[in-house]
Amino acid sequence: MTKVLVLYYSSYGHIETMASAVAEGARAGGAEVDIKRVPETAPKEVVEAAHFKTDHPYPEATVEELPAYDAIIVGVPTRYGNMSSQMQAFWDRTGPLWAKGALIGKVGGAFTSTASQHGGNETTLISVHKLFMHHGLITVGLPYAYDKLTELGEVIGGTPYGASTIAAGDGSRQPSEIELGGARFQGKHVAEIAGALAKGRASA
Repeated sequence: MTKVLVLYYSSYGHIETMASAVAEGARAGGAEVDIKRVPETAPKEVVEAAHFKTDHPYPEATVEELPAYDAIIVGVPTRYGNMSSQMQAFWDRTGPLWAKGALIGKVGGAFTSTASQHGGNETTLISVHKLFMHHGLITVGLPYAYDKLTELGEVIGGTPYGASTIAAGDGSRQPSEIELGGARFQGKHVAEIAGALAKGRASA
């Protein structure tokens, strides 16, 4: 069975909610799925002062386990149009994997959360895509086959680069059903592509 890792960092729970939806979609695409988070790197006093979420339902990931997966779907909030430092720090430790080409040919996808509609959804996703390309992953986004990407009746996240949600400046807005639908669609899409690649390699 195709193995998919949903790897995320979430300060306030929005990305964690999206990660669950991505995993649901990947399972519907026939994959065995693990959801894991990257370690918190902010000092304890910062975590407490900012009221970061600390009750995590999913275990921490390790860099060493990444090659065990056929696909890695990264969920990360934006920080000024880039991925958060916690996720960057995790990938900064993957040099030994890069040196061995351990992730070449695997499938990668990304999803994100921003405070506002134009708060860096796409640039944050692209910052993850750049990591994938350096590691040789095949990058998969959220295609317009998910027809809600063209929804104009409400303010929503969602881009062809990956699923996204809008949290509002105070974090009060939770992922909408359209946004969760995009996350499920992307998870299924990534899992199906990873599965097809695995079958092709097995029969080659």
